[in-house]
Amino acid sequence: MIRGVKFASIPVTDQDRALAFYTEKLGFRVVTDQPFDDKQRWIELGISGAETRIVLFNPTNSLQPGNFMNVTFWADDVEGTVGELKSKGVEIVREPARAAWGTFAIFKDIDGNSFVLSSK
Repeated sequence: MIRGVKFASIPVTDQDRALAFYTEKLGFRVVTDQPFDDKQRWIELGISGAETRIVLFNPTNSLQPGNFMNVTFWADDVEGTVGELKSKGVEIVREPARAAWGTFAIFKDIDGNSFVLSSK
């Protein structure tokens, strides 16, 4: 049986720049950073209290940076988290809004990838 999501891959243009963004601005931690091939590294990041990991990779096919990613992060306090992200210079493309199912916002990473931030 499938038990969960191991990791979600995010296309980036520069792994070093993306690594700094995800660790310094979003607070993720490095789980693995090692050579993958002659063009890139395997960079796997962890999120505090979560089992799912994030992988930052340089795309070699049709999946290119700058798209809306089908990845939703959650936070106990969406409004507070958006405030923290703004103070670190993260671009918020949709301010927190309440819906029948919860609160959500949308932010972008440094490559223009958009992500939803939602209440659990």
